Order: sequence, then C-alpha cells, then structure tokens
Amino acid sequence: MKQGYLFQKSVLIVGTVMHYIEESLLEGIRLHDSDTLEYIYKKFFPSVKAFVNNNSGNDDDARDVFQEAIVAIYRKVGDESFAITCSFKTYVYAVVKNLWLKELEKRKTSGVKLQVEGDFEIAEEPLDGSFFDPKSERFKLYQKHFLTLSEDCQKVLRLFFAKQSLQEISQTMGFGSEKYAKKRKFQCKEILVKRIKNDPEFNKIKQ
Repeated sequence: MKQGYLFQKSVLIVGTVMHYIEESLLEGIRLHDSDTLEYIYKKFFPSVKAFVNNNSGNDDDARDVFQEAIVAIYRKVGDESFAITCSFKTYVYAVVKNLWLKELEKRKTSGVKLQVEGDFEIAEEPLDGSFFDPKSERFKLYQKHFLTLSEDCQKVLRLFFAKQSLQEISQTMGFGSEKYAKKRKFQCKEILVKRIKNDPEFNKIKQ
C-alpha cells in the first residue's frame, strides 16, 4: 500500500497501520466488531496492565478488569442517550480505575493509595450524555450542582463542554499554562461529579 491517508469504515489508514477514528470505537463495541475490540486491546491494555500491577494486582487481574470495563461500556452504549464528554482513552481508564478500586475494597485491601502515572493521572470520572439532556431528571441534578460551583469552575467547565482546547481554555481564563488548565478542569469536574453523586436524588435516578 502506498504511503498516505485513507478513510475507510471509520478507520484512518496511515501507510499500512490502522488508526481508528475515536467516534467509531463506541460503535464498534456496540456491534461486537472483532477488529475494533482487538484494536482497543492492543492500544489500551498495556497501560491498564501497568496500572493494575502497580496497585496490588497481577496480569490476570488486569485482563479481568479490562474485560469487565469493556462489558460495562457495552451495556452503556446500548442507551441512545449515552455520550461521553472526554476522550475514549480517558473514559476507558476512568472505568478501569473505578472497577479496580471496587475490587480492592472487596479484597479488603485497606489503606492502599493508588499509584498512577501517565494517562491514568488524568482519568476523570465521566458524566454520560443523559446529564446533558434537558428533558432528563439527571440534567436537573446536573444544573442544580453546577450552579453551586465557583464562577471560575463554571466558566472552565462551560469552555470544556463546548469542546474548547486546553490552549483556548488557558488563554480565555488567563492561566499560565495548558498544564494548569488541565489540572483546573480536572479539579472542577471532580468537584461537580462528587456533589452529584453525594446527592440522595442521584441514587433514586439510577434506580
């Protein structure tokens, strides 16, 4: 194959190497597409394995939690209102991180502080698309707690949800660097998610 770029079935082919367009990965999971699942495994499992091994687990644990994460995502994508507000990579790592924490709790591995590095440092708790559907109860809950955030956090998250780049957020907010913009966005989103999850109404809506 000649060197070049070709879009084919939501796959970007650079030379002879396939790179899946991010939006197609969720669809591939939904359809049980074997090529997509193989790509996801090769692309993301090495980081998952390193994370689990660094946090009281082994290779078998890593394979189990990674498979569990993909199954969890598969169940989510069956809902038409489902959407993610971060990259697929960040979403996968957030799901893995949460599942592994639950597993450590089951094993009563107390007092363990997760050792994270690389991509796992920015693995945020995601908000699914139902939080942004004005007709949903989740949207009302989201609005309720969003308005309790500081003006600074509200502005940062509005820019983030509007798909502004970290560079654009940094410039608009007058931050010193993209790194700080990423840190501030992460902090604000974590505060919002925590407040939503701690609201008694959250569990009622989940049921």
